[in-house]
Amino acid sequence: MTGRHKSLFLVSRDISHLICYDSIVSKRPPKPLSAKVLDEEIVLSRPRRGAKLREEVWEDKNGTVVKYNLAYINHVVCRVDNGRVLGYDNNHDQHHQHFMGNVEPVEFNGYEPLVRRFRAELKKLWRKENEGAS
Repeated sequence: MTGRHKSLFLVSRDISHLICYDSIVSKRPPKPLSAKVLDEEIVLSRPRRGAKLREEVWEDKNGTVVKYNLAYINHVVCRVDNGRVLGYDNNHDQHHQHFMGNVEPVEFNGYEPLVRRFRAELKKLWRKENEGAS
């Protein structure tokens, strides 16, 4: 055969060593550097019906938190940033706070102190929301 068929045969023969090499290299999947250890979403009832609290945590093999996401989501209160009224995460290699669509870097002194800060800010925020509702 001539033309196109000969060309396809040569191309497939030329890359056959790459295919074999690739299957040898990718025998085992890489071990994950971290694992998701917490993935919770709580749907709130009145007076914040439909709002959510979200917490995701990843730890390395030593139990150190390496990635996290804390969020209070309420689409009635905040129509930007996917409804995230208040949140903290370290995506994009930076610790930062989300508040009503604005993102600001924050100092990170550990996950537990950050959770305490989130809870304290959430209580203040809910107090303000309650005052505005009455």
